[in-house]
Amino acid sequence: MNSILKFWNQAVEIWLSGGWAMLALSVNALALFGVGVHVYLRLHEKGFKSIDEKTWRRWISHPEERRGPVGNLLDFVTGGNSLKDTALFFEELRSTEIIPFERDLKVMKICVGSAPLLGLLGTVTGMLATFAALASGSGGEKTMGMIASGISEALITTETGLIIALPGLFFQYQLSREHERYKAFLAHLETVCTQTVYRRLHHKEAAG
Repeated sequence: MNSILKFWNQAVEIWLSGGWAMLALSVNALALFGVGVHVYLRLHEKGFKSIDEKTWRRWISHPEERRGPVGNLLDFVTGGNSLKDTALFFEELRSTEIIPFERDLKVMKICVGSAPLLGLLGTVTGMLATFAALASGSGGEKTMGMIASGISEALITTETGLIIALPGLFFQYQLSREHERYKAFLAHLETVCTQTVYRRLHHKEAAG
């Protein structure tokens, strides 16, 4: 318990020595990983990875067996009686399912790119504080303390920006891959549903 408390105190001390740029970096980190967790949970809720293709292909022609998120998805897109209706359903599905993910991933990308820049901004302010101490100080312990504080602020903000950006970059890349898989699943689903509607209409015409 004492080691945890000691570590916490050291972390707080380092954080405070980073200056005001640490506040901007903390907001950036919260936005980056908050949006990332939100995207991860939403993609996980779609359930497209937990069901095999054979099952959802059967659900297209057996609606009474449908269940879960994929079943609800099929209930929405298979309600049309023509190829045009099916295309409209999938177009609406893409606008409600894909676009929000793309927007959130763009926000993550911006946060990843801005984290090192915010760290660099803290570096600049820290160096300015250092030069100001050198220009105004008399060389005593107070001046050396001001110089050390400025250098510490410069280094800590740079390190913090990189610490935020590196895992954020990998996190954003992994979520982008999952998003592409979901898009591919919807595209494949649209193809299969369109073929099913086409065959049904063709059989009706042949029977008529």
